[in-house]
Amino acid sequence: MIPLPPKKARLSTYCMVLSVFTLLAYHLPFARHAACCLEGGFNSVLLVLLALVTLLGLNYLLYYLLVYCFRKVGKWIIAFTLVGNAIMLYGVVTYDSLVTDEIMGSIFKSQYSEVSSFFSWGAVLYILLLGVLPSLYAIKRKVDYGSFKRFLGQVGISLAAIVAVVMMNVKNFTWIDRNSTELGSLIAPWSYIVNSFRFWASERQRNQKEILLPDVTSVSETRDICVLMIGESARQDHFSLYGYGKETNPLTARDSVVALKADASSTYTLGGVKAILEPVEAKELYEILPNYLQRSGVDVSWRTSNWGEPPVHTEKYYKNTELKNQYPDLDGEHDGILLAGLKEELLESKADKIFVVIHGYTNHGPAYYSNYPPEFEVFTPACHTVEMSKTTQEELYNAYDNSVLYTDYLIHSVIEMLRDIPDRRGCVFFVSDHGESLGENNTYMHGIPYNIAPRAQIEIPFLVWAPDMQVKPLEKVGQHHVFHSVLRFFGIESPAFDEEKCIFAKN
Repeated sequence: MIPLPPKKARLSTYCMVLSVFTLLAYHLPFARHAACCLEGGFNSVLLVLLALVTLLGLNYLLYYLLVYCFRKVGKWIIAFTLVGNAIMLYGVVTYDSLVTDEIMGSIFKSQYSEVSSFFSWGAVLYILLLGVLPSLYAIKRKVDYGSFKRFLGQVGISLAAIVAVVMMNVKNFTWIDRNSTELGSLIAPWSYIVNSFRFWASERQRNQKEILLPDVTSVSETRDICVLMIGESARQDHFSLYGYGKETNPLTARDSVVALKADASSTYTLGGVKAILEPVEAKELYEILPNYLQRSGVDVSWRTSNWGEPPVHTEKYYKNTELKNQYPDLDGEHDGILLAGLKEELLESKADKIFVVIHGYTNHGPAYYSNYPPEFEVFTPACHTVEMSKTTQEELYNAYDNSVLYTDYLIHSVIEMLRDIPDRRGCVFFVSDHGESLGENNTYMHGIPYNIAPRAQIEIPFLVWAPDMQVKPLEKVGQHHVFHSVLRFFGIESPAFDEEKCIFAKN
């Protein structure tokens, strides 16, 4: 327990101590990033200092309002933000990530298995030393709240100081606006508080009502099976199908798979999956592909070890945990479990058209080494820690490449499965939600704002196996090509179809 003096501290002193601690403990990445965005010289140094003074004033005002207005509850809120600041700092320092509304959405919708993969003793130290210990001070320190008159005076002085500093930076507003996304994402606790509200506001607006697409006008009489495999964090340049030096696609290379160059529409899961399933790029939520096909009479099922998809309206929705319980003798720790019982399900279906979505997790970091069975650890030495900055890039590449090797096996397994089903035309898509950074320029994983994201987070594999279809010679495609290409494969005529976003030529 932190020894605290028995005498009560003035509220202003208490808030200043916490504000100074917040500034010094959590804002080194902010100061470093701000300095990197400037051209140097005295004016640059002054601008960074003024920005830090503004942060000091904002946090002082926040703490003062919380504690004076809510007393003990306010202290607990501050304690919560201090732990949040420590977690945020760990993520920023370890993975060089930015805290945006997309990242907060990813955190809110993460599964326990994903969150636990980030565990490390480094994270524990960050949380204990920079989160728990200062939180104990915030909760236990006795405070003299003072009079209402003093409260008004402190709030007025704080606001005046903040406004004065802001006015001193009027001439720098252009620079601030240009770098606001990156700099704002590094301000604790404002970044994750504001971006949490932004995420939930956009989610509520997007999910208020699904915009239905026009009814289909006709459907071909062919008996077809299409499997859409949605990859997670698969980057194009680590697939040997695209010319990568290591043989990471030995099986699909023999499967007559077509590898198209493609860019993701987003650098985070929610945005990427939505783009794969929707007909057009839109902020609104249009009826997604599996829902549209189900409404049109197609037998649809969804199998997932991941999250982040828009609302799916199908009775056949299988999570990896359910499949693991249903097939206890199979390996339930990796994405292979998503294929359990699939062939039997396909053979039993009486529908002419069958559509299956497999949403995997295999290439997601930071624990790439845990996403594939031991027999797929072909490239060694492989990184076996979640603290990626503490390993060599070769080891990190090896672990990631092993996960790609396992992805290759899963795609091949689905192709072999469809080959063995008689009297059905088969088609397999593998499209990733986004790419992944693996330490290049000290950047890891994904989620960087799209306009500044490295190409590794945007360029994705787009693989197609469709022996009965002719693929157009397209220079580059996008995630929205999936929707329209699946419609053509099934022979579905619809006003929603867009020829320019279809990879298949007319038969």
